[in-house]
Amino acid sequence: MPADTIPARFLAQAKAHPDGAAFYTRIDGRWQMTSWQKRAERVQQIARALLALGLPAGGATSILGYNRPEWVDWHLATMMAGATPAGIYTTCSPEQVRYIVEHSESPILLIDSEEQLRKVEREWTNMPRLERVVLMPSAPQALADGTRVLGWQTFLDHASRVAPEKLEQRFAALSEEAAATVIYTSGTTGPPKAVLLTHRNLTFTADVAMRLVALGPSDRVFSYLPLSHIAEQMFSVIGPSCSGTPVYFARSAETIPDDLKEVQPTVFFGVPRVWEKLAAVVGARVGELRGPKARLFTWASGVARRAVERRNAGTPLGLRLQLEHRIARKIVLGPALTKMGFGSARVCVTGAAPTPRTVLDFFAGLDLPLHEVYGQSEASGPTTFNVPGQTRYGTVGKVIPGVEVRIADDGEILVRGPNVFAGYAKDPEATRDSFVDGWLRSGDLGAVDSAGFLRITGRKKEIIITAGGKNITPLLIEEALKTIPLVADAVVIGDARKYLVALLVLDAGRCAAVQAQRDDRAPAHESAAIRALVEAEVARVNARLARVEQIKRFHVLPRPFSLEEGELTPTLKVRRKVVGEKFAAIIEKLYADRPGEMQPEASHVG
Repeated sequence: MPADTIPARFLAQAKAHPDGAAFYTRIDGRWQMTSWQKRAERVQQIARALLALGLPAGGATSILGYNRPEWVDWHLATMMAGATPAGIYTTCSPEQVRYIVEHSESPILLIDSEEQLRKVEREWTNMPRLERVVLMPSAPQALADGTRVLGWQTFLDHASRVAPEKLEQRFAALSEEAAATVIYTSGTTGPPKAVLLTHRNLTFTADVAMRLVALGPSDRVFSYLPLSHIAEQMFSVIGPSCSGTPVYFARSAETIPDDLKEVQPTVFFGVPRVWEKLAAVVGARVGELRGPKARLFTWASGVARRAVERRNAGTPLGLRLQLEHRIARKIVLGPALTKMGFGSARVCVTGAAPTPRTVLDFFAGLDLPLHEVYGQSEASGPTTFNVPGQTRYGTVGKVIPGVEVRIADDGEILVRGPNVFAGYAKDPEATRDSFVDGWLRSGDLGAVDSAGFLRITGRKKEIIITAGGKNITPLLIEEALKTIPLVADAVVIGDARKYLVALLVLDAGRCAAVQAQRDDRAPAHESAAIRALVEAEVARVNARLARVEQIKRFHVLPRPFSLEEGELTPTLKVRRKVVGEKFAAIIEKLYADRPGEMQPEASHVG
């Protein structure tokens, strides 16, 4: 009997529901289904082709592309072949792609477009371990050269060279403690860390999640967030392999709103930025209502908020509220949710970054409660969860079953359980530092209330988590900004924000030299010429960064950071919290102004 691994769970679904729907893709104007049996055959074919190309047991492959069936099937096939898949964000720069491919020691890389192939080609000479690139069907197959770059069908044809028995041997050799996937996530300093998650980590977490939200074959999930993130892997790869839930793949980032309306998922995950954008769009439409329609919506929204408050607490609605809710849902809220794509939604989850209370309240008024989840890649995703019936806004929920949380003396959240990772690949020192007495150090600060709900109070580690849920190391970006000749210091801001901004301190001597050549006598931080030079240099720095790391706006400060003002430590390190507080008004201005409406003291880049 095979070990309890993700591929074993996947094949069990194909055996139990051979004709059931595994996933849907929109082709020729309609959603076309692929059965579990057909999908199982394809995954095994991919796995055998990987073996034919020499993928070793314990090896790795990399994946660079948008959410597609080939992405998740390759992911599962790599596991089945006894290797570890490494996802790469599509927004990564060529240098970042090179780092992950080389660090993971992937001999084979799957990509989805010509754009991604160009990134690889630019760095291929610096990736001696990379032997072949395989093109998904979405990429122009004419780009294949038959040797280093293989078209999709050519790649699949290699499977005929490997007997099924060889794959069965690899599959049978899998253990629950073997590495199943690697998640590359930013640390506080240096390059991304490679989080190794075992099959046991993933099966345990999937089982808990299925119980908490009652996920099953009758549900529908929508795949659209980056699959290189552990949350989307749980929703699109791991969870469905364990629950039999069919996955609908968005056609592209641009078609998400239309696809969502057609799919009407029953379970949906979104990072805060997704919910913020949706709230802005719907809020604008609501603001256009007048007269009886406006009054009707206000009434229905009030009913929904009272109903959500009761449901979150797990208390009955009562006969009157139940009747009002049924009417409000039928004539106002139901049609509105269907237009948004949430007419059938029964569980909506938000996580990867703090979700503003205003956003939670807005969707409660639409009868769409958002359930916040908290965790990290090192804990396979969730550590706590505001489950339906036990949800308290302002917290991130209670600890999931089978996991322990305790608060250290300094307020840091510590985690222990079967979901905690095996360690960082090739980094034993970082692995040791991430634990204390057998507990995972989350790097976050928090407190647990008397009812067992966890509240996040701060972040111990210096890392930015954007509203889109992306982990970003500000130090690396700041160091890049400080390579600009006119810039002496830089602080990057963006925690829980939709994009990054920067506060810049100029090098007085170099600015004076530039101004002397131009007979420019304005203060350096007010000089239009200096500002233009800095803006051009920031754009140059941005070109080397991933899209989510790029600086969208910056402000030039009139003075350097100082010890006297408390902005620097005795060793002259910037105190981020103090800087954020001292320049809070400026920071808010950078986010409040729209492009084209910037004040003279702020600059918009890109």
